[in-house]
Amino acid sequence: MNFREYIRKVEPYVPGEQPQNSRVVKLNTNENPYPPSPEVLKAIEGVSLVSLKLYPDPDCTLLRHTLAAHFGVGDDQVFVGVGTDDVLATAFMTFFNSDRPILFPDISYAFYEVWANMLGIPFEKKPLTDDFRINADDYTGENGGIVFPNPNAPTSILEPVSFIEGILDRNRDSLVIIDEAYIDFGGESVIPLVNRYDNLLVTQTFSKSRSLAGMRIGFAVGSPELIGYMMSVRNSYNSYTMNRTALAAGVASVRDQEYFEKTRNAVIRTRQQAVLRLKEFGFSGPEPAGNFLFVTHEKMPAREIFTALKERGIYVRYFNKPRIGNYLRITVGTDEEMETLYEALGEILA
Repeated sequence: MNFREYIRKVEPYVPGEQPQNSRVVKLNTNENPYPPSPEVLKAIEGVSLVSLKLYPDPDCTLLRHTLAAHFGVGDDQVFVGVGTDDVLATAFMTFFNSDRPILFPDISYAFYEVWANMLGIPFEKKPLTDDFRINADDYTGENGGIVFPNPNAPTSILEPVSFIEGILDRNRDSLVIIDEAYIDFGGESVIPLVNRYDNLLVTQTFSKSRSLAGMRIGFAVGSPELIGYMMSVRNSYNSYTMNRTALAAGVASVRDQEYFEKTRNAVIRTRQQAVLRLKEFGFSGPEPAGNFLFVTHEKMPAREIFTALKERGIYVRYFNKPRIGNYLRITVGTDEEMETLYEALGEILA
């Protein structure tokens, strides 16, 4: 027997490139182009250096309470983790343990398949329609659970609340996870449904609309029963997931609603302008609801545009995958960053 025979081998998730040159225009990982709330900096500075020798609150009490008050749910209905990836991975470990396959779209957040493979969870990828919509009829019958983002990624397409309710109604015996990483940029959250559907878990992140990707804060909202099960699993492998600085930053961010609305609306305005400008260059794509656009060009292949932009120090995301290999995902930057993009496209497509 050789120990190498029993090593867990998985194909990992590949994140967007993180160039170390600060002079590039970075539109490839859906980060917010604006800094976090000034209240966040004050909160971080307020964390006592002496306190860092102590473990943080394992229950993340204040942040959970702040989020619960913000969304009108109980403290026991909120789970907090190190980014939504930690939250979703915990949910996969907690709830997806049957021999029936979990269901998610074939074009979606790539981490779902990675977690399923790593944890030995059977799964089926349901194909999006030709116009990249989720087909509700594919999410019926027996299954081990359902998960998908809304708006979807990388397509940026939003499904209405009524669509989600239809999925929930037809799957009362299955857990349904709605990954709302981008909901603040153009949709209505289904968090208000958690008190009506005990099979619903909603996840969100501070990485996008709250400009705190570097702090790694994510959370889930569901019934007290679901959150209790997740807490038990989390505490079985790491009770101290959130550090003191991140907890303080998260609380400050949620409390500064005025700044949140200001930057969120700025991204939306720039996105609306980008749709029109890119159309002028010959791009088309679905109506975006996230802080990014999913576009293809009428003449030039996406890979060529991606390469030409990168040579000019402008990073966008290219997926060399079936069905979307001729599309680019472009994060909405500041107005100045987008103008730099447009200038480069003018040169490339001339």
